[in-house]
Amino acid sequence: MAVKAKKMEYPLRWVVESIEEERSYLEKPMFGCLAIYLHGRLSLLLSSGDEPWNGLLIPTDHQFHESIKKDFNDVLQHPVLKKWLYLPERSENFETVALDIVEIIKINDPRFGVEPKERTKKEKRAR
Repeated sequence: MAVKAKKMEYPLRWVVESIEEERSYLEKPMFGCLAIYLHGRLSLLLSSGDEPWNGLLIPTDHQFHESIKKDFNDVLQHPVLKKWLYLPERSENFETVALDIVEIIKINDPRFGVEPKERTKKEKRAR
């Protein structure tokens, strides 16, 4: 009998419930956040720390920042991790915007997500 791994308890998990059954869905802890992969790309980080690490971190390329911020008014450039965007949980429309972003990621909008970097042999050995 196969044992199903218990999912990590996480305060913002409800944001990604609609995509958890997607075939390419993968999650793993990363830097105190919960990293969400979909369609082979790192698509979101759920973060429940102190500001500015409380909300959704949106991995994307700089070329898409303005387009995404135009489509999702509450999204801003992350103040520390400037290569990514951020939807603070304190945003007035957090719930609606977060769920809309997940739906866009689900349909594989190419603006969202970054390809994970391949680990070198040296990095693999160090682990």
